[in-house]
Amino acid sequence: NILGPANGRAVADETGVELLVAISTDKAVRPSSVMGCCKRIAEMLIQSGRPRHVKALAVRFGNVLGSRGSVIPTFQSQIEQGGPVTITHPKMERYFMTIPEAVALVIQSGALGKGGEVFVLDMGEPVLIVELARQMIRLSGCEPDEDIPIVFTGLRPGEKLTEELEGPGERFERTEHPKIRVIPPGNVGIEDLEEKVIELQKAAIEMNFAAIRKLLREVVEEYTRERAASDSAAVSVYEAAGETDPLGREN
Repeated sequence: NILGPANGRAVADETGVELLVAISTDKAVRPSSVMGCCKRIAEMLIQSGRPRHVKALAVRFGNVLGSRGSVIPTFQSQIEQGGPVTITHPKMERYFMTIPEAVALVIQSGALGKGGEVFVLDMGEPVLIVELARQMIRLSGCEPDEDIPIVFTGLRPGEKLTEELEGPGERFERTEHPKIRVIPPGNVGIEDLEEKVIELQKAAIEMNFAAIRKLLREVVEEYTRERAASDSAAVSVYEAAGETDPLGREN
């Protein structure tokens, strides 16, 4: 989530590619997981204004309905099996967008952007996940909590009850498209950022998880020790199990 966009940006610049669109996520806003923090750093690389010869920008997705790993196919499978439908928390809510909306956001942003911006789709109000589950159960001809039970499993490490679309110091501006907003290029110290990315790559090769967590906190100030603590707990579980790539997994 960091090295891929960094390498893509460099190669695009070297080979004369005119436009590069990086796919980010609302988890990059005040990140509470390693995945969200890495996505935020990828955005920062885009916002830095480099490379000079390619128009690079980012789009910040919400949850894409029907995509691999999204909640609706999971709920459908659980309902077909008679339940239970599992939800982490009764107050969990998320922003949603359809696959056509996600594709259109990428294409439209490419046309609207001049380089260094982060584009966000107006997705309306966040959806309460438990209400989504109840509605899906009713649409299947069953009654929630009667025919199909709903079970709350508890928040996982690095998981937030709700996501945000706008981060600290960010301000949305309107675009020519009525449903797309933009965060203008930020003032990012590119030399220091690129040095940190090189350090992160070295730490990843060495599988030095403590160094990775330390560097992530240094680069993304809003990824505080308190937010990072839950990731540390999750990583410790993977390390104890003998896993070699815990930081590559989304919480």
